[in-house]
Amino acid sequence: MIKWLLLLLLPLSALAETYLYEEADGTRWITNQQMHGEQWTFIDKFGRPTASRSCRGMTAKKLEARAQRYMSLIRQYAREYRFDPLFIKAVIRTESCFDRRAVSRAGARGLMQLMPRTAESLGVSDSFNARMNIAAGVRYLDQMRQQFKTEQLMLAAYNAGPHNVKKYQGIPPFKETRQYIKKIDRFYRQYLRENIGLAAQ
Repeated sequence: MIKWLLLLLLPLSALAETYLYEEADGTRWITNQQMHGEQWTFIDKFGRPTASRSCRGMTAKKLEARAQRYMSLIRQYAREYRFDPLFIKAVIRTESCFDRRAVSRAGARGLMQLMPRTAESLGVSDSFNARMNIAAGVRYLDQMRQQFKTEQLMLAAYNAGPHNVKKYQGIPPFKETRQYIKKIDRFYRQYLRENIGLAAQ
């Protein structure tokens, strides 16, 4: 069995650019700093990981049942910040599969997977509170939209951090971030098709 360890060499808010290393005994380390030395085997570099464990064993029916618990909040805050509620629904599906108690391996929490420092900066005292989490997550998305203007850059900044979007002058070259953007686009298109009564292709 692989043992996973999280090595924080900077504050949690800096975990947007994440490195994965493995030691000879199979122990894997997730860190926000490049590691040097023969004992470290580089595996991958990625943006903030989503709470994939919350999606295990979930069928489409179960996902939709979970989603319906939060749709009134999603609609409320989507309207407040001028987003399509189905787009916010796609973001939450990607982030946490609508699991209010979700925690990712990088420490992001709740439905919209707020990092602790981000949650604190947005005035969130309990990231597992659905209302607080959705309100703050949508507000943060709006802040990223105002800063970067396009939908793809907004999502890249939400996943990998605004400093990485600035650093790479566009979508960062992280596999996780690029897949994240594609997933949200796919789920959003699916919800749009379902909303007008078309079967998902």
